Amino acid sequence: MPPIGGQAVLEGVMMQNGDRIAVAVRREKDGTIVVQDLAARKTLKRVGEIPFVRGLFRLYDMMSLGLRAIDLSAKLAFPEETQMGKSGTFLTFALAIVVAIGGFVILPLYITNAFHALRTGNPVLFNLVEGLIRIILFLAYLLAISRMKDIRRVFQYHGAEHKTVHTFEASEELTVENAKKHSPLHPRCGTAFLMIVLVIAILVFSLAGNPVLWLKILSRLLLLPVVAGVSYEALRFSGSKSDRLWVRILSQPGLWMQRLTTAEPTDDMIEVAIASLERVTQPQAAPSAESH
Repeated sequence: MPPIGGQAVLEGVMMQNGDRIAVAVRREKDGTIVVQDLAARKTLKRVGEIPFVRGLFRLYDMMSLGLRAIDLSAKLAFPEETQMGKSGTFLTFALAIVVAIGGFVILPLYITNAFHALRTGNPVLFNLVEGLIRIILFLAYLLAISRMKDIRRVFQYHGAEHKTVHTFEASEELTVENAKKHSPLHPRCGTAFLMIVLVIAILVFSLAGNPVLWLKILSRLLLLPVVAGVSYEALRFSGSKSDRLWVRILSQPGLWMQRLTTAEPTDDMIEVAIASLERVTQPQAAPSAESH
């Protein structure tokens, strides 16, 4: 059985069990939990078996699924509000990608390049400082948005997702009381993957040396698929060796980062996460939305 995965969405949780995907939200109007299936997209299985190439496609699948889950959660939780169409959602997503590349790829490079000693010095030291600045900027960003009320609720649902998955993996009955005992942190979380990306980027970007600024920017953009591919393979390897002490030690930074992206959920948030997980682990249900 494939490992259970999930994601916090607007006022709810998306859970995935292989090709079975469900989004559960608590409807704002009446507090009812609404659960709806989300169709899995067809993937290129042969490409998915090629090491270092499959990471880029897997990353695209994750981002695409996450975007569709968030869009569905908005429609379920706030049905009376005007929703963005597909074009609006795509533009929002594209803008977020541009801002992420500008803020966490180009900006750290520009700041590091402003120091003459680094700009003309050892390329390894340059890339190390650039990577540390990138990590600091990313942590500062997470810390800042975690103080926003709406984002805080998403982070609480993120914690509810992890607690519920822990309960399932421990073969315990899916109840609020059982889930509350577990940690809101999980070693397979996408946040851990982001930490791996930040570290791998330091190593991969070092391959470009220390050329002039425009070549540095171009090299970073061209090497992003390489970073994604190597990071995915590192994540797969660490997941297969999760019982090893050295793997647990290397996984700690990712777990520490999760303290910024998760929060203790309320009981009603855990109920939503349980509803989503039950949908993808129990016998196939009807595809229409259900309320309870």
